[in-house]
Amino acid sequence: MDFLKKAMASTNSNTAHTTTAQPTAHKDDPLDKAIDFVQEHVFKQGSQKNESAAEQAKDAKIASGIKSLFKKATGKEFPGGTNH
Repeated sequence: MDFLKKAMASTNSNTAHTTTAQPTAHKDDPLDKAIDFVQEHVFKQGSQKNESAAEQAKDAKIASGIKSLFKKATGKEFPGGTNH
Protein backbone atom coordinates (compact mmCIF):
# COMPACT_ATOMS: atom_id res chain seq x y z
CA MET A 1 0.00 0.00 0.00
CA ASP A 2 2.86 2.38 0.65
CA PHE A 3 3.91 2.20 -2.99
CA LEU A 4 0.39 3.36 -3.99
CA LYS A 5 0.62 6.33 -1.62
CA LYS A 6 4.03 7.25 -3.00
CA ALA A 7 2.80 6.88 -6.57
CA MET A 8 -0.23 9.08 -5.85
CA ALA A 9 1.92 11.65 -4.06
CA SER A 10 4.32 11.88 -6.99
CA THR A 11 1.41 12.17 -9.45
CA ASN A 12 -0.18 14.95 -7.40
CA SER A 13 3.11 16.82 -7.05
CA ASN A 14 3.71 16.59 -10.82
CA THR A 15 0.28 17.98 -11.68
CA ALA A 16 0.66 20.80 -9.17
CA HIS A 17 3.63 22.13 -11.15
CA THR A 18 1.85 22.39 -14.48
CA THR A 19 0.92 25.90 -15.49
CA THR A 20 -1.57 27.32 -17.89
CA ALA A 21 -0.71 29.99 -20.40
CA GLN A 22 -1.28 33.35 -18.78
CA PRO A 23 -1.42 36.63 -20.64
CA THR A 24 1.82 38.49 -20.29
CA ALA A 25 2.00 42.03 -19.07
CA HIS A 26 3.71 44.53 -21.29
CA LYS A 27 4.50 48.20 -21.08
CA ASP A 28 2.53 50.34 -23.43
CA ASP A 29 3.94 53.21 -25.39
CA PRO A 30 1.49 55.96 -26.39
CA LEU A 31 0.76 54.30 -29.74
CA ASP A 32 -0.11 50.98 -28.04
CA LYS A 33 -2.41 52.82 -25.65
CA ALA A 34 -4.11 54.56 -28.59
CA ILE A 35 -4.59 51.23 -30.40
CA ASP A 36 -6.09 49.69 -27.25
CA PHE A 37 -8.38 52.72 -26.81
CA VAL A 38 -9.70 52.43 -30.37
CA GLN A 39 -10.21 48.66 -30.02
CA GLU A 40 -12.05 49.08 -26.73
CA HIS A 41 -14.19 52.15 -27.39
CA VAL A 42 -14.63 52.34 -31.17
CA PHE A 43 -14.66 48.66 -32.14
CA LYS A 44 -16.27 47.59 -28.81
CA GLN A 45 -13.84 44.68 -28.32
CA GLY A 46 -13.99 44.88 -24.54
CA SER A 47 -11.31 45.66 -22.01
CA GLN A 48 -7.76 45.68 -23.34
CA LYS A 49 -6.13 45.50 -19.90
CA ASN A 50 -5.41 41.75 -19.83
CA GLU A 51 -4.48 40.81 -23.40
CA SER A 52 -3.25 37.41 -24.49
CA ALA A 53 0.04 36.99 -26.31
CA ALA A 54 -1.87 36.68 -29.59
CA GLU A 55 -3.66 39.99 -28.95
CA GLN A 56 -0.36 41.65 -28.09
CA ALA A 57 1.20 40.30 -31.30
CA LYS A 58 -1.74 41.63 -33.31
CA ASP A 59 -1.37 45.04 -31.66
CA ALA A 60 2.37 45.01 -32.39
CA LYS A 61 1.64 44.34 -36.08
CA ILE A 62 -0.87 47.21 -36.16
CA ALA A 63 1.66 49.54 -34.47
CA SER A 64 4.38 48.43 -36.88
CA GLY A 65 2.12 49.14 -39.85
CA ILE A 66 1.21 52.58 -38.56
CA LYS A 67 4.88 53.42 -37.96
CA SER A 68 5.83 52.12 -41.39
CA LEU A 69 3.14 54.19 -43.13
CA PHE A 70 4.13 57.25 -41.11
CA LYS A 71 7.77 56.85 -42.16
CA LYS A 72 6.77 56.28 -45.78
CA ALA A 73 4.60 59.42 -45.77
CA THR A 74 6.94 61.75 -43.86
CA GLY A 75 10.39 60.24 -44.22
CA LYS A 76 10.81 60.48 -40.43
CA GLU A 77 10.58 57.94 -37.62
CA PHE A 78 7.34 57.81 -35.65
CA PRO A 79 7.66 60.18 -32.66
CA GLY A 80 7.59 58.85 -29.12
CA GLY A 81 7.73 55.29 -27.89
CA THR A 82 9.82 52.43 -29.11
CA ASN A 83 9.88 51.03 -32.61
CA HIS A 84 8.49 47.50 -32.87
